Formats: sequence, structure tokens, C-alpha cells
Amino acid sequence: MPIHAIALDLDGTLLDTIADLASAANAMRADFQLPALAQARLESFVGGGMAQLVHRALTDDRNGQAHPELHEAGVAAFCRHYERMLADTTQPYPGVRAGLDALQALGLKLAVVTNKPYRFSQPLLERTGLAHYFDLVMGGDSLAQKKPHPLPLLHTCAQFGIAPAALLMIGDSHFDRDAAVNAGAPCLLLRYGYEDVSELACNGHIDSLVEAVEFVKNADSLS
Repeated sequence: MPIHAIALDLDGTLLDTIADLASAANAMRADFQLPALAQARLESFVGGGMAQLVHRALTDDRNGQAHPELHEAGVAAFCRHYERMLADTTQPYPGVRAGLDALQALGLKLAVVTNKPYRFSQPLLERTGLAHYFDLVMGGDSLAQKKPHPLPLLHTCAQFGIAPAALLMIGDSHFDRDAAVNAGAPCLLLRYGYEDVSELACNGHIDSLVEAVEFVKNADSLS
């Protein structure tokens, strides 16, 4: 089936946000008299949304669960710090603007589908100059479910009036791949993100968003 729309993840796909996320997480830890963690350690905690990141950052454990009261206070602290340093260093990855230009030139609808809260997602797109590309922005709290649940992608399809097979998901994690599989949509994974996706089965691994253009053209030519 031809591709009529693209859903893109945000952190690790469109924007390199890790330095600002790590700074906010360490500022949160400092509020609770916890020592700072290395950025590489905090990078390994990204994925699954803000609430999960706070659990992991507070416990220094990818599978950790902070006490509910501590977690609630941690989320409030993280949000306060992250709003202050939201785009201090965050920038689009190389090839993102060129890729978005090329995909838009093909007449495709573009959406951001992220597990990041909407309150941070839309401002980040605006501050990094990417907001104008997107017809729809879905945060992790925009619906009752988030990736890897298929609901965000199915909702995107409903908004665009297309079948899931006509929506290409582009991301950098198993959350993106699994959401696509669960929704019945094709998926490309970027190698430069915050998760090693080399062993994840998908429709293709790419090194730049620009490479997605050829996938779309090939899908159209084979239909």
C-alpha cells in the first residue's frame, strides 16, 4: 500500500534531547540529596515516558520503582527543572530538516507521536523550529494509552483518514516498533537514537531521516 502519512517519534528521532533531560534529572536528584548520575547512565533510562524516567532516575535502576510519594514529588521536581532548561542544548539531528522537507514535498501528512508529555513536546518543536512541519502532535498523555499500545497510531490514522498500512512509523526504540506492529503499520528505525535497534526486526534500519524518502517512493512504486 502507498504511504500517505508519517508518524515520527521525538526524543532520539527528531531531536537530540538527552543533555537537557539529564540536566533536569540530576537537578531533580539534587533536590532529594542524591548525587548526580552520568549522562550515559541517564540516557539508558530514556524510553517509556517521563513517569518511567523519574522512577529510573530516582532509583538509579532501569527496573526501579520509587516509593509513590517520592515519585510524585520527583515528577513535580523534574517538570519544574525541565521546563526551565527545555531547549538549552536540544537540537534536531543532522538530516532531520532535509528529511522533513523532502517528505512534506511528497505531499505526506506528518505527525509527531511521542511518549513525552504534550506540555513539553509542542514547545520543543516550536523552539527548535520544527513545529510548522506537523499536522498533528500526540504526546504520551494525549490519549488513554501510549506506545507501545497501538492507540496513538490508530488515532493518527483516524485523524488523517487513512488505513494503518498507509502510515509509516519512524522511531528509534522498541516502543516505536512495537506500536507499529500492534497497529498494523510499517516501521523504520533510526540507528542513531537512544536504544540499540540493530536486532529489532522492522521494515528497515536507516541512518538519516532523508533515507526514509526512498522507502516511501519504493512503497508507492510497488503498489
